Amino acid sequence: MTAMNTKPHYRTVWISDVHLGTRGCQAELLVDFLNEVTADTYYLVGDIIDGWRLKKSWYWPESHHAVITNIMEKAKNGTKVIFVPGNHDEFAREFVDMTFGHVDVRMNDIHTTADGKRLLVIHGDEFDGVVKYARWLAYLGDTAYNLAIMLNRYFNAARRKLGYGYWSLSAYLKNRVKNAVQFICNFETAVAHAAAKRKVDGVVCGHIHHAEKRMIGKVLYCNDGDWVESCTALVEHKNGELELLHWADMRNMAMSYIGASDTNASTPQALGLGRLMSLFRSTSTQTTSANSAQKQTSTPSAHSTPLGKTA
Repeated sequence: MTAMNTKPHYRTVWISDVHLGTRGCQAELLVDFLNEVTADTYYLVGDIIDGWRLKKSWYWPESHHAVITNIMEKAKNGTKVIFVPGNHDEFAREFVDMTFGHVDVRMNDIHTTADGKRLLVIHGDEFDGVVKYARWLAYLGDTAYNLAIMLNRYFNAARRKLGYGYWSLSAYLKNRVKNAVQFICNFETAVAHAAAKRKVDGVVCGHIHHAEKRMIGKVLYCNDGDWVESCTALVEHKNGELELLHWADMRNMAMSYIGASDTNASTPQALGLGRLMSLFRSTSTQTTSANSAQKQTSTPSAHSTPLGKTA
């Protein structure tokens, strides 16, 4: 088997905010990701199942069932799986410190990386004042958010018909609304401050659907994003290096570089992550070299979003 086709193996994978049970969930892409990735440990960092939405109306297609089946199979076969419930699947908080189907349920956890960094793993809703102190407003915001996701779904259906890949309209709009940007900044600062008080080196969280990895003071702040808008995961390499994988972006870019004769690469299932990673790495290196040589100073376009971030 060539390196191009080898599935990557990580020491740890973090995913959150899948929101199974909602129409905005990108379950097919997540199943593809889970099929192509192996790891020693998987963290499910909350809001995996959207209990809020399921209480209102039942929606559970086969792809959503496939996500749960895939994760449970990994746990059954010896992979360590830790579930940290969020506010949308808070029903699971009644089972904290218990194990179900080989999955450990914990309110939070301390993960030690291969290079010795201690990371606090939490969902993060406790740092969202709206969720904590004005639950009615959180439900109202959830309704508005689901409307944006519905528009995003129709928008991407039109893009597919035109031959374009997935692109999150809802994330684009959110990142350009001043109040939303300020909320994200305040949330990140609050989480990092709490991690510093716990005397850990960093924190991994979810909740706000905004993938990020940066230093805030002396704390490494990591948010693994979501599988509704950005389709991202945080991974730890065997040497302890952390990286954000932007799966939808990686797949879109890889597809654009597949030769016209490769007719079997029309679906995500036919294009393994090993091949995606190879295509991304080679293209990313070429782009970086070209930019360095030309010393371009133009404003980044909408397509210049980093596909992977490492530290």
